[in-house]
Amino acid sequence: MTQLSPPLAAKVAGLTSSAIRDLLKLTARGDIVSLAGGLPDAELMPGERIARAADSALRGTGSLQYTESPGWGPLRAVLAERETARLGRTVGVNEVFVTHGSQQALSLLAEVLLDPGALVVVEDPAYVGALQAFRAAGARIVAVPMDADGLRVDLLTELLERGERPAVVHTVSNFHNPGGVTMSPARRRELAVLAETHGFWVIEDDPYGELWFDRPAPEPVAVYSPQVIRLSSASKILAPTLRVGWMVAPAHVCRAVELLKQGADLCGSALTQQITTELLADTDWLTAHIGTVRAAYAERAKALTHSVRTRLGDRMTCSKAAGGMFVWAAFTDGTDTGALLPKALDAGVAYVPGQAFAVESAYPNALRMCFTTSSPSALDEAIARLARVSE
Repeated sequence: MTQLSPPLAAKVAGLTSSAIRDLLKLTARGDIVSLAGGLPDAELMPGERIARAADSALRGTGSLQYTESPGWGPLRAVLAERETARLGRTVGVNEVFVTHGSQQALSLLAEVLLDPGALVVVEDPAYVGALQAFRAAGARIVAVPMDADGLRVDLLTELLERGERPAVVHTVSNFHNPGGVTMSPARRRELAVLAETHGFWVIEDDPYGELWFDRPAPEPVAVYSPQVIRLSSASKILAPTLRVGWMVAPAHVCRAVELLKQGADLCGSALTQQITTELLADTDWLTAHIGTVRAAYAERAKALTHSVRTRLGDRMTCSKAAGGMFVWAAFTDGTDTGALLPKALDAGVAYVPGQAFAVESAYPNALRMCFTTSSPSALDEAIARLARVSE
């Protein structure tokens, strides 16, 4: 008797694994200085403070139980207060939705806001997690390039004038992953005006906004329009293991997301949400903690960009490291970063080739480098190795 194998859904055929996650498997060797991961530094994570908050949460039984689908009420209240300060308007608790990291927010929003075939505009180079979420939803993706001031809103305007009607525009507005740039205040206002004029949603993905070095990031795009859905996360300022992200969106969007989340995982972890609540509410401690993280990352970012300038000179350009976790760089001499990667790994340095973030432009000469998990001396050694193998 012939055995018939049941098929998978057709949409799965178009999905690919994250090249970055796959690359991490190759960089576990102790002799490799990895610039590839997008990982915050575990040494800077407040393990002892998290342990105290966990002990406090576990003294009650509520942390062991299911919690509300939109998130634990006191956490949403704390987040509403933080977002009220950030946006300059009152953010109601019904406008705050807690998710299993901000990536889940992207995934759920893709299902709520997009019908199959709907147009999504992303930045080029693009955040890989957004591409995965939008492709899984069956969206048609069009990329708009960036420059030193972020998303080219003028090119988005031209796209709209040609008759394209996006359902969503996605932007990593602060310290872009992978591009390293921050959208200018003027472009933020222009983007909000376009959203209201043409009737599309903006998803402002902002996990890095508090990791500024020399001066704070500009006001969020969400300041300028209620059609901007703002995402953020505790992963970069506290610890990824908490898996606490959140969105600020109109109440009817939050309600639609709630219906989908109930079918996905019902609710998040009451324990980690209670831990996160205590840490975010302890504002004096949190301010000092984030300041420590900023100072360490700023030192490393400056070390990396200095090494690029001194060791590679005019053979490589790179973004300014004003905050966040990444530098976007490109060889000016035609070096193919995808072809170079095996040699770089053999020499003990890893990075992510630009192709991993490509939508319409191939970026064969580009690469993303993460500076958060290595010391300044290790970063200098990594660039020295990269310079040698790329000669």
